[in-house]
Amino acid sequence: MPDAQDAARFAQVVQQMDPGARLLRGWPLQGGVSAQVTALEVAQADGGTRKLVMRQHGPVDRAHNPHIAADEFRLLQLVRAAEVPAPAPYSCDESGAIFPTPYLVVEYVEGAPEFAPGDLPAFLQQFAAALARIHQVPGVETDLAFLPDHAARLGALLAARPDHLDHSLDEGRIRDALVAAWPLAPRNAPALLHGDYWPGNLLWRDGRLAAVLDWEDARLGDPLADLGNSRMEILFALGAEAMAEFTRQYQALTALDWTDLPYWDLAAALRPAGKLAGWGLEPAVEAGMRARHRWFVGQAFAALPGPS
Repeated sequence: MPDAQDAARFAQVVQQMDPGARLLRGWPLQGGVSAQVTALEVAQADGGTRKLVMRQHGPVDRAHNPHIAADEFRLLQLVRAAEVPAPAPYSCDESGAIFPTPYLVVEYVEGAPEFAPGDLPAFLQQFAAALARIHQVPGVETDLAFLPDHAARLGALLAARPDHLDHSLDEGRIRDALVAAWPLAPRNAPALLHGDYWPGNLLWRDGRLAAVLDWEDARLGDPLADLGNSRMEILFALGAEAMAEFTRQYQALTALDWTDLPYWDLAAALRPAGKLAGWGLEPAVEAGMRARHRWFVGQAFAALPGPS
C-alpha cells in the first residue's frame, strides 16, 4: 500500500470518480520509466470490485507537453472507438486539487508482456495486425490533429548533434545519412503512430493480445517510422527471421510506399545511441543487442539507394 498521504489521495481519486466506491489497496506497477504507475483495487457500491491503473507522467514528458495526461485520455477514447485494443480511459485531472501533478486513470487489463511466445507465428500476426490497425485510426486531420508531428521532432533531434557521439552504435554514420536525406519526401499519408510499439508495451492473455499500453509517445507521421522501430525491437527480442516475418505480415495488411523504410530503420537505430550502456543489462544480453543492432544498421545501409 502507498504511504498514508498518497493512500488518502488515491482514495480521493476513487471517490471523485464514484462517490459510492472506496479504495481497498494500491500497489506500484513495475516496468514504466517515463511515468509513475499505480494499480488500485476498488470496492464498488454494488458490492463488486474492480481494478484501475493510475498514471502520473514524469517531469520530462510534462515539460514537453504540460497537457500530456489530458491528451492521452483523449487519444485513448479515439483509439478505443476505432477498435484498437487499448485500456479504457476513466478519468483525468489536471487541476492539482488532489495530486500536485496531472494524472490519468485507465482500465486495469489482465495480462503480461510476452518475450518468448510459444506460438511465434500467431504472436507475430497479432503484433502486426494491431500496429496496422493503429495506423488506420481515422481523424488524422481532425480529431488527432492535437498530436505532435513526428518528422518535426526527428528533424529537431538531427539538428541537435551531440558533442559526444556513440561510436559503438555507429551514431555518427547514421546521423550523417539521415541529415543528408532530410527532410524525406512525403510518400505515405500521415497516420497515427504509437511511438513506442514494442513487446514490452503489449499485454497478452491466453495467447491473445489483450492491450497496447503507454501511448504518451503518440505522434502523427509516416507509418514506416513505427514499423522501423518495431522491426528493431522484434529483432532484439526474437531475432532476424521473426523481424522479417513480422514485416511481411504488416506489409500484407497495408498499402504503403516502402521506399524509405531503410531511412526509418536508421532513425529507429538512433534511439539507443548514447543510452544502451546505461540500461543496466547483463553483459551477455547487452553484447547480443549490440550485435543485432550492428546487423540492423548494416541491412539498412545496404538497402539505401546509391552507394552506402
